[in-house]
Amino acid sequence: MSFTQSEIQAQLTTPGGLFEVEEIGETGVRAWKHAPANFRALLEISRLHGEEIFLVYRDERLTFEEHFRRAATLSRRLIEDYGVAKGDRVAIAMHNCPEWAIAFSAILAAGAIAVPLNAWWTKQELAYGVADSGARVLIVDGARAERLQPTGLSLIIGRGNVPEGSRTLEELIGSLEEELPHVELSPDDPATIFYTSGTTGLPKGALGSHRNICQTPITAAYSAIRSAMPAGADPAARADPRRTTLLSVPLFHVTGCFSALTSVMFTGGRLVLMNKWDVSHALSLIEAEGVNTLIGVPTNAWQLIGHPDLAKHDLSSLTTLGYGGAPAPPKLLERIKQNLPGRTVINGYGMTETSARAISNGGLDYHVKPDSIGYPSAVVDVCVVDEMGNDLGANEVGELCLRGPSVITGYWNKPEATVQTLVNGWLRTGDLARIDEDGFVYIVDRLKDVVIRGGENVYSAEVEAALLEHAAIDDAAVIGVPHDALGEEVGVVICLKRGASVCDEDLRSFLSKRIANFKIPVHYWFRETKLPRNPAGKILKTHLRREVLDRDE
Repeated sequence: MSFTQSEIQAQLTTPGGLFEVEEIGETGVRAWKHAPANFRALLEISRLHGEEIFLVYRDERLTFEEHFRRAATLSRRLIEDYGVAKGDRVAIAMHNCPEWAIAFSAILAAGAIAVPLNAWWTKQELAYGVADSGARVLIVDGARAERLQPTGLSLIIGRGNVPEGSRTLEELIGSLEEELPHVELSPDDPATIFYTSGTTGLPKGALGSHRNICQTPITAAYSAIRSAMPAGADPAARADPRRTTLLSVPLFHVTGCFSALTSVMFTGGRLVLMNKWDVSHALSLIEAEGVNTLIGVPTNAWQLIGHPDLAKHDLSSLTTLGYGGAPAPPKLLERIKQNLPGRTVINGYGMTETSARAISNGGLDYHVKPDSIGYPSAVVDVCVVDEMGNDLGANEVGELCLRGPSVITGYWNKPEATVQTLVNGWLRTGDLARIDEDGFVYIVDRLKDVVIRGGENVYSAEVEAALLEHAAIDDAAVIGVPHDALGEEVGVVICLKRGASVCDEDLRSFLSKRIANFKIPVHYWFRETKLPRNPAGKILKTHLRREVLDRDE
């Protein structure tokens, strides 16, 4: 017996269960009733997992109890030694490592606002994040410490080389405390400032609350169970929650922090950290650590299934691949089925402003509708609107808007941007989408990533998905090329698979069978190196336009 999504939602959200929902005041926003009230409560829940292994990094192992006590101690030291008070900002600038999780937990437990900075940023970019957030203390690794000197702020070194005059995290923690410092926190208190990708202009600091953080583990659990039910699976027959997850993306992005770190804190699983993505290393880790779940962006899955040594590794423990943060063409699911058959695949949609996943497509639904990002969580409302903000009907293309308990409260020190993005409680995502008659959402493109050719809109994601069906193409990015008469023509930058070759005419012929003629690229550039992406996995199209168009002038 199979179920519709509305039937599944009704079954899972019955009163008294983990996924029971309630309305927040009179806002119209629904939330998970049994989610922790604030991060301190989530941290206390994590301690219940005791001596189970929480974090794995290289040959290091950290239990839940050890993590709790280190975080509790650091939290006290921040308050007592550095004068950190509720609402103060404390920045983290480190690659993935156990100290990142300890610092994040300690900051929030102290009532301060955690500011995860992009560890890939340059000195100037890091300085911007520190200045914009108004951070009082910086918890960094050795490499980031060099880029941040001198800042005039207190530096705590989590790992790596220690600049003169700085204190190490271990030195500061000293003997471990048993309990968290007493700080009163409410669900609406500010908790995090995650900076948006900043593919154009300066990054904006997305201000999140304790409610935003603590709703996400329940959403992750709900999505996992819901994905199995259309095929008739019993929701009571849950798999062991102590799964081993390999994190292939940075903790300084919401996918890593919320979809992985806080979710594992809640369920009691193991989280295997990579300080940076390397597909060969990932294959070895999956085999050595018995990894059950891989969490990342579509690029990680593409590279994993396409690696020449895939068959040389025992990946029998790997049952689930989850990805999001960037468009996933239907061809990716097809290739996963070919190369790693029998796995559960979940495609999630979320953004910094939604504290990670808000919509997901998994299990049988994903196979039936592989071009959809899925169905909203039970606490998320979605709609599609036109330029005037009017609701559109089924399958009409407009801007995707959503509402839910994980939507941020605004942008740090940017009231104008907040007003433009958050309208009457709804988040304007900036994504063009349509919603079908079954309630499934389809992303057509970014609003600012549309090539307008002679008055016709060409959605880049559609053209890129068609190109990726070609056996010779490893990656592709569609860009607009200025044209006097048409306004823009369609261009594409292509990265071929190793040893493959193809010409413009071959690709035009190939595409003519898949998309309308006006969508077929006129300009082709072939790149020997991989396409540039930000840490969230999104292609840096501004960079590509400048690179290829300046070269042709």
